[in-house]
Amino acid sequence: MSRKTVAMQLPRIADVTSLEEKYSLELEALAPVADIVEVESQTAEAFAKGAAHADAVITSWGIRFDEAVISELEQCVVIGLGSVGVDMVDVDAATRAGIVVTNCPDVFIEEVADHAMMLILATARRTKQMDRFATTGEWRHGRPLLNHVPRLLGQTLGLVSFGNVARCTARRAKAFGMHVVAYDPYVSELTISEYGVEPVSFGELLERADYVSVHSPHNAETEHLLNAAAFARMKDGVAVINTARGPIIDEPDLVAALESGKVAAAGLDVLEQEPPAPDNPLLAMDNVIVTPHVASATTRMRPTARRRVGQEVAMVLRGKWPMSCVNPTVLPKTPLERWQPVSMMRGPNR
Repeated sequence: MSRKTVAMQLPRIADVTSLEEKYSLELEALAPVADIVEVESQTAEAFAKGAAHADAVITSWGIRFDEAVISELEQCVVIGLGSVGVDMVDVDAATRAGIVVTNCPDVFIEEVADHAMMLILATARRTKQMDRFATTGEWRHGRPLLNHVPRLLGQTLGLVSFGNVARCTARRAKAFGMHVVAYDPYVSELTISEYGVEPVSFGELLERADYVSVHSPHNAETEHLLNAAAFARMKDGVAVINTARGPIIDEPDLVAALESGKVAAAGLDVLEQEPPAPDNPLLAMDNVIVTPHVASATTRMRPTARRRVGQEVAMVLRGKWPMSCVNPTVLPKTPLERWQPVSMMRGPNR
């Protein structure tokens, strides 16, 4: 099998000049099959020119792989993403071009669920306001505010989407005594129920939830899913949590709902524009906690993701289906071979 070329476009990991050292984690899987070429560029056009003859591309930041960029990738068979989200790639354009797109959907599950639960607790206990009261001489203002906030036990958490992170968040919330409901048109009611979670329609979730936590992918179907109409259907005093993608929430509508008191608090790890403009009103609201898109970040995040994306791309370059394909409809149209884990191929008595 001839060696392949992988174009890398990642943040600088360390101040080193050797590509073997800089991309050592990706090369754990890629070294037997491919050589690394780094494409340092600030524009999509420049990147496309540098990666035009690469067999694979690995990226997780910065450049948007739209149809124009993808059309310049003359030899590319796989785009590997070291993230759960795939916003930076026009997946439909990649599919039309016959390019496999892989991601890392099961690498950061527990971390993001931890962060979601943290934001639920922080909004419930109005942590941002309590910190300000404690540090600005308003010590006695905390109790009067919290006297109007119901305890978490018995409150209803509504999960918008019921993928891996939502399922782990449900487990955490149930440990705090919350009742959990979930809406996901792509997950069966039976599956949702198996997690001790009540399946509901989107409208019922909005009407019943005391806390609404967003876990859906961002696409045309979910763009501004939480908007003025959705907020109007929610309970008065609801809290809104988002650890998924910013554009799922219409920010001006959220601001209006917060100002009116319809939404009592919000915990947001993601925003429509990142970094946000300094005058974004959400940043100045006492009842809004904003974290800088860090839900997945721990000591294991980058090393694990880098190894995983290398494994995914290496499998494709070896002629095999990847483990995590964002656009699986493209796979039967490629020469890639199906495979099964050894545990699946063994009989029940082996």
